[in-house]
Amino acid sequence: MSERVAAVDCGTNSIRLLIADPGVDGTLTDVHREMRIVRLGQGVDATGRLAPEAIERTRVALADYAALMREYEVKRVRMVATSATRDAANRDDFFTMTRTELGAVVPGAEAEVITGDEEARLSFAGAVGELAGDRGPFVVVDLGGGSTELVLGDSDGVHAAFSADVGCVRITERCLPGNPPDSEQVAAARAFASERLAEAFTHVPVGEAHTWVGVAGTMTTIAAVALDLPEYDAAQVHLSRLSQDEVRAVCERLIGMNHDQRAALGPMHPGRVDVIGGGAVITQVLAEELSRRAGITELVVSEHDILDGIALSIA
Repeated sequence: MSERVAAVDCGTNSIRLLIADPGVDGTLTDVHREMRIVRLGQGVDATGRLAPEAIERTRVALADYAALMREYEVKRVRMVATSATRDAANRDDFFTMTRTELGAVVPGAEAEVITGDEEARLSFAGAVGELAGDRGPFVVVDLGGGSTELVLGDSDGVHAAFSADVGCVRITERCLPGNPPDSEQVAAARAFASERLAEAFTHVPVGEAHTWVGVAGTMTTIAAVALDLPEYDAAQVHLSRLSQDEVRAVCERLIGMNHDQRAALGPMHPGRVDVIGGGAVITQVLAEELSRRAGITELVVSEHDILDGIALSIA
């Protein structure tokens, strides 16, 4: 039996934990999986600093995760921190906190900032593990709070990857103050998303792809709303398929809703209510570009993503 591992993914909006047992065949068996919205990236786009209250929210969640790791007798842990911590002026405050909390599980453990390229590669490894190789090449899109990773690959591995500087929190703070946003704000958000994603499309030849796989909270929430689930159900969301028309319709619906209408949706996590409209704008732009550039007419939504890739990297 391989040593039990724990993976922590700390993004701009959420912090997630996976405790798993690695198999000899390169698979993972879940022991515990959890997500909390901590909004670590609160205001970072405007101030260039991590808010003290955001670091504290993250510390509380990480302390609880560390207690679970000890309870489940985890032997190896890897925590990655993405967009919100890359450029923050007070990033040392965050990393000192992670050393304290994770060091209580595995001495010397701390969060690491990974490049957008590695972020994309880990996401790809986690996302396509259960998909048949003959459906490739795949373009995996990890739409986060501060950035969106595009990665192209197949059963032989990754061919191209790029991290675009646009995510659901960043685009909401910059372009979508309205409740609901008006048409000018939505147009500005679309232009911002298109501009930031254009650079990704120059680096990642998505025209080679046959299958679009979407991962992370925006994509899984869009799928859950499209499926009209009364409450969030990961088993029904995992590997669900949405047509271009379904993607377009649910994104337009989410963008047009006000805060209370979004909050009333059964599968909507409270921490995503304010930023799902921004994520929907980015998803719409992606759907249109992938249809135009690659003739892709369907989105496959995976519950397995960078978190699974992180766990596999230390298994």
